[in-house]
Amino acid sequence: MRKKKNPRPRVLVLHGPNLNLLGRRETSIYGTKSLEAINGEIVSLASELKMDVSILQLNSEGEILDVIQRGEYDALVINPAAYTHTSIAIRDAIAAVRKPTVEVHLSNIHKREEFRRRSYIAEVADGQISGLGSESYLLALRAVRSLLSKRGDIPSL
Repeated sequence: MRKKKNPRPRVLVLHGPNLNLLGRRETSIYGTKSLEAINGEIVSLASELKMDVSILQLNSEGEILDVIQRGEYDALVINPAAYTHTSIAIRDAIAAVRKPTVEVHLSNIHKREEFRRRSYIAEVADGQISGLGSESYLLALRAVRSLLSKRGDIPSL
């Protein structure tokens, strides 16, 4: 039996550790926009793109793994934050579920400290968007919609 195509793809946007502190944490690097404001932009664009979006912010690596492994989404937009540079477990979970994935960072990790330039997630993601502040998330939403459309999972807009 052929799988029915979902006209409204389900996208999981996953914010990693410390992103709940946006707007007041190292504003010279991450800006002054709160996570709530960023989430509002994500929800608005997802509606425009005819996508259902679930947004979670988790500080615990184990919780992030559990959500990824459940696979209750068609595509993943993930800002693994500090786990980008340390978590082989998150990398392996993304590889295991085999869903379109875009890695996101508010700052340009390639212009920062040496230890931040290595991403374990990039090896299994379809793409990485960094350095564009909250716009990185919006570009990632557009990218996963395009990836799903090219795969034939959803109609193009």
